[in-house]
Amino acid sequence: MASVLLTGGTGTLGRAVEHALIHHNHTVRILSRREQPAGRGPGTWAQGDLKTGVGIDAAVHGVDTIIHCATSGGRGDIAGIENLIASARKAGSPHLIYVSIVGVDSIPMSYYRAKFEAEQRVETSALPWTILRATQFHNLVSALFAVQRRLPLVFAPELRFQPIDVRDVASHLVELAAAGPAGRTPGIGGPEILTAEEIARLTLQSLGVRRRVVPLRFPGRMFAALRSGNNLVPGNRVGKRTFAEFAAEQTSRGR
Repeated sequence: MASVLLTGGTGTLGRAVEHALIHHNHTVRILSRREQPAGRGPGTWAQGDLKTGVGIDAAVHGVDTIIHCATSGGRGDIAGIENLIASARKAGSPHLIYVSIVGVDSIPMSYYRAKFEAEQRVETSALPWTILRATQFHNLVSALFAVQRRLPLVFAPELRFQPIDVRDVASHLVELAAAGPAGRTPGIGGPEILTAEEIARLTLQSLGVRRRVVPLRFPGRMFAALRSGNNLVPGNRVGKRTFAEFAAEQTSRGR
């Protein structure tokens, strides 16, 4: 049983990771900018700001492992990882697990460039470390089309995705925490590769909406990299839950 500091613990992935850690009898401390909510026991919550470093020394004190799920985009991610690393060094060098995205080193997006730079900071941190890249989560790719549901047409880029369920990513992260520092680990993806058009249709079906889905081909280096499959890991289909199963769950919950 390990003591784990979880950043981004109130986010989509973070909530799934916390549940998985507790299920495996790990002690979990959530780092958040918010004040400790009612019902949280002593030591299970730490208030701090990764961008400024305020409260981070206290947050990392006494933990064996840090799972860094928090992300703010752009330079905020760089400042956050630098402050987290500095505090971790002072705390006795706990195992730092950084969650990244498949393709950050080859898809020219500003958000991805920052994630890749953050990976490099982890590699040179002098801490025991592990980096895990995952493909896009089910809820993210679904949202690309759910937001269009009131339009007369739904537009889908001519791209492929390998969406993965956050619960599958969370389970893998718990395994990595138990195994110890592993450096760069193979990127993980969901059990199937789907076109954006297929994902759009399944999303609309889950919403009970009938719309014509129109495929579009976008220009530019970013979309060229995506069309080349740089966002996919067909050789490592770790995820178990399909996108159709995710969509069906959303329907049953009255999405």
